[in-house]
Amino acid sequence: MSNVFYRSHKPYPTAVRGEGVYLFDAGGRRYLDGCSGALVANIGHGRADVAEAMARQARELPFVHGSQFTSPVLEEYAARLMRFLNLPGFRFWAVSGGSEANESAIKLARQYHVERGESERYKVITRVPSYHGASLGALAASGMGARRAIYSPLLNETAWPKMPKPDPRLSGEEDAERLRAVLEEAGPQTVAAFIAEPVVGASDAALSPNPGYHARIAEICRKYGVLFVADEVMSGMGRCGSPLAVRLQDDVTPDIVVLGKGLAAGYAPLAGLAVSPEIYDTVMNGSGAFKHGFTYAGHPVSVAAGLAVLDIVQGENLTERAHAQGEKLLAGLRALQERHPNVLEARGQGLLLGLVLGDPTTGEAFPTPGTAERVARAAMERGLITYPGTGAVDGTRGDHLLLGPPLSVTDGEMEEMLAGLQGALEAVE
Repeated sequence: MSNVFYRSHKPYPTAVRGEGVYLFDAGGRRYLDGCSGALVANIGHGRADVAEAMARQARELPFVHGSQFTSPVLEEYAARLMRFLNLPGFRFWAVSGGSEANESAIKLARQYHVERGESERYKVITRVPSYHGASLGALAASGMGARRAIYSPLLNETAWPKMPKPDPRLSGEEDAERLRAVLEEAGPQTVAAFIAEPVVGASDAALSPNPGYHARIAEICRKYGVLFVADEVMSGMGRCGSPLAVRLQDDVTPDIVVLGKGLAAGYAPLAGLAVSPEIYDTVMNGSGAFKHGFTYAGHPVSVAAGLAVLDIVQGENLTERAHAQGEKLLAGLRALQERHPNVLEARGQGLLLGLVLGDPTTGEAFPTPGTAERVARAAMERGLITYPGTGAVDGTRGDHLLLGPPLSVTDGEMEEMLAGLQGALEAVE
């Protein structure tokens, strides 16, 4: 009997090795990681140079507590990361995962307004659907019915007003204007921040707004004194073909950028915030400290992994590669859509892509969810790992598959992905 507390009651293959876009189990079977785990393994598996960088750091300085020391590797990484993201003057707050990062953004937004003498600002506007993390604050911010339902008594719903998801039928400016109505209803003087994923991930596979959306969002936030927080945990670090997905269509600089997943690409737990100079100065010139922290924040070995990953992303032009390979893969997914009526839409940016599944006779989501899970199981049987989801329509209905192989994926590996998807769709249909 295993002593592991598994996430669900299903059989789990035992993964023993990773190489490039592939994982291998204990029985020797090979799987193409078509979703990079959970859109994490951006540089692929098994990179010895990252492992060696972590080992060097572990021998030299394995741990210091962030309330007592900084470290050379953290200073170097923060400077280089802000240059890569083109966020001059921004500060990097390091944590271990995306949920911690979004918790940090929420608390920082609250403290920023308190330091400015606006202590009535505590609400955070988010969208439905959305996903910002599993911890209670990040989950409260999320608009994902199935993941929230059991914990709803623990969530202060009044603190989290919700805005509708992007609507591709509207211009970006019209779409963003819906934020103004939510602000007015909530009482703009009570709102601290607006948080959104520039390209939606797990909750509504690869949905993105039209051009002009983020520019108008930033304008509305400035008018009402609300911080604009871009959750780039999944979409950032080159995955969408740009260092930051929020800048794919508009020249926008959010007040806070939330980062994760691709920062250390799965080699170590690493996430964080990029914080504007104005927010940093307000907090430091106020109480003099961010009243928040985690034990492993800025862990030197994790940061060393992040630095080695950044070397690879820049040295191998993986951001540009994500854009080019993403266009090819999206074209292949749209060809699948033509052949399979249950695929209502293929969409995405760079190598953050999605298939929306539904009833071809109505063009709507299936009345009962489960199709995405069946397609994912059929793909797994064919050696392809995907990321299924439901609930994008009303919290329950709305099947979709999220796809996002490592940014190093080759043309041949993408053809293998498409063949696996083709077989899985045929099996389920």
